[in-house]
Amino acid sequence: MLDVRRMQVLRAVVASGSVTAAAANLGYTPSAVSQQIGVLEKEAGIALLERFGRGVRPTAAGRLLTEHAAVIGRQVAEAETALADLRAGRTGQISVRYFATAGADLVAPALARFRTEHPGVRVDLRIADGAPDPEADLTLVVRPRGGGPDSAGDGLRLVHLLDDPYRAVLPKGHPLADRRTAVDLAELAAEPWVGSERPGPCLDAVLEACAAAGFAPDIAVECEEYATAQGFVAAGLGVSLIPLMGLGSRHPNVAVRKVRGPEPVRSIHAAVRESSLSLPAVRGLLATLQEV
Repeated sequence: MLDVRRMQVLRAVVASGSVTAAAANLGYTPSAVSQQIGVLEKEAGIALLERFGRGVRPTAAGRLLTEHAAVIGRQVAEAETALADLRAGRTGQISVRYFATAGADLVAPALARFRTEHPGVRVDLRIADGAPDPEADLTLVVRPRGGGPDSAGDGLRLVHLLDDPYRAVLPKGHPLADRRTAVDLAELAAEPWVGSERPGPCLDAVLEACAAAGFAPDIAVECEEYATAQGFVAAGLGVSLIPLMGLGSRHPNVAVRKVRGPEPVRSIHAAVRESSLSLPAVRGLLATLQEV
């Protein structure tokens, strides 16, 4: 196999027209340059230089390798520049996964700010089911509130972003709808409920809060979309608990009230691939999400 570094030595000799001049330009001794050319000729299996006057000139094979050496030299320089840009966070691609209700209030403003600061970085943004994606650089996930390990396994590090409290969603004519103070969760114990969560950490946050208030909710209607759940509540089919970030678009016929005793909360984290934390662009996006 041809040695790329020796090809660059050949290129220097051809450009300068002599071994002595090439050695001076490269900072080598003439004997070291001659030795490198000799080894390269053995690798190529053909003569690359011939004497010409007081110097040397390339043979047909020498011209061929010199042309390829020039191309390789440019490609290596381009690779070094691209790598430097990647290390500095000026270029590259980040893969991000998010769940639906984190989109409008968290992901959208963070990504807009990030693109202003890192215009050369492409973000591959796709919706997911909220489970950590070990192949993505960053996944937004929900975890139990308060503490827990910093690692999500599979080489992922958990970084807390925010706590998203649940609100009581009531039909407009409900006796508690006009209350200005927070609703005690136990006051909803005898009500039929519209379930707004699929099984997972979000539903767990609701069930654990209800258990702490001394009851298990009577789920009369199952639903996995917050907008649809509001429609069922508006129709008088029950009450519901919906996280604040899921109430961006409110139904006109529901009332939204704070909850206490206790207040259910889901904790939103970024699950970041450990190896990706070395990239300035990933760290920059994570910092922007934390700021937003």
